[in-house]
Amino acid sequence: MNISNRIKNLAPSATLAMSQKSAELKAAGVDVINMSVGEPDFDTPNFIKEAAKKAIDDNYSRYSPVPGYLTLRKAICDKMKKENGLDFTPEQIVVGNGAKQELCNAILALINPGDEVILPTPAWVSYVEMVKLAEGKTVEVYSGVEADFKITAEQLEKAITPKTRMLLLNSPSNPTGSIYTREELASLVEVLKKYPEITVLSDEIYEHINFVNGEVHSIAEFPGMKERTVIINGVSKAYAMTGWRVGYLAAPLEVAKAATKLQGQYTSGPASISQKAAEAAYTGPQECVEEMRKAFERRRDLIVSLAKEIPGWKINEPQGAFYLFPEVSSYIGTKYGDFEIKSSGDYVMYLLQEAHVACVDGEAFCAPGYMRLSYATSDDNIREALRRIKEASARLK
Repeated sequence: MNISNRIKNLAPSATLAMSQKSAELKAAGVDVINMSVGEPDFDTPNFIKEAAKKAIDDNYSRYSPVPGYLTLRKAICDKMKKENGLDFTPEQIVVGNGAKQELCNAILALINPGDEVILPTPAWVSYVEMVKLAEGKTVEVYSGVEADFKITAEQLEKAITPKTRMLLLNSPSNPTGSIYTREELASLVEVLKKYPEITVLSDEIYEHINFVNGEVHSIAEFPGMKERTVIINGVSKAYAMTGWRVGYLAAPLEVAKAATKLQGQYTSGPASISQKAAEAAYTGPQECVEEMRKAFERRRDLIVSLAKEIPGWKINEPQGAFYLFPEVSSYIGTKYGDFEIKSSGDYVMYLLQEAHVACVDGEAFCAPGYMRLSYATSDDNIREALRRIKEASARLK
């Protein structure tokens, strides 16, 4: 068989690959602490599960409309109005098989071959590959730990060319946990005002996992920006529903229609039972969201305090999501026995083999010299993982 160049040019997901290696070691009897996976370790709240059971009993077992049930899209519109102050109609909402599908739908709907997409880095592993699928080109704009991993208006303006068609923004960020303040977003908006041909794709999936008193802003809030912004969100992170596979885009009507047209040809609507569960998540009690947020904030504080004890690591204090993204390049050039650290990837593999802790190399996030740890795990696992990492790192000379 001749595999297409489209697939040959794609890189496999580094996070899924490390999770697989971790699982293989566990299956072999090794006590591995997996800090590579980006999903809450909580169970889906009971009222959401009950709604799914009722949907089965009520025979929600047939195809849904391609963009999702109208009742769910109305619930999303209500959420957007109440929480974000943004007015959308159900026709502007497309519900898909996870936020990942809607990200890909938006990119495929808006990017032509040769178009440029500005990508602030470090960035989530799949963005670059999605742009590749659309035959576009990512223009990486880097910001390191010293700048809290956030680009400036000056950097944005410098990256814009006549081929620029999109800015892909992720706040709160995976992998860094950084959140753009209202003032920082306003400075980016001032630049974008000069370039009306640029659409903003705003990935807001970690919106509710924030440690800034709910002060998480969407760039679509600014005058004139909602009409040129595609918002991506979903239930996976805030409601511990990763496996239910429900995400959505909220967009100008022409983009929503284009995404629906595309989705209608390769998946149709998402799972009917999952949609009714998601509807319950948005319309039901919200205490569960705050309880999980508080737990993540406590874990953030714990992992930051422990990470500060590891020599050579440079860290920020993440303001959202559930990741720590330390700069670890001081270990490049060290060795222990036959193990020589020539890159952050080597350091990550060393920690997997010597400390039995699974992390992800920063290179997968367009940031070599860093690594990502997920603290979506228990306090005990965080303490033990950081103890192991500290001890294993001390052996490197």
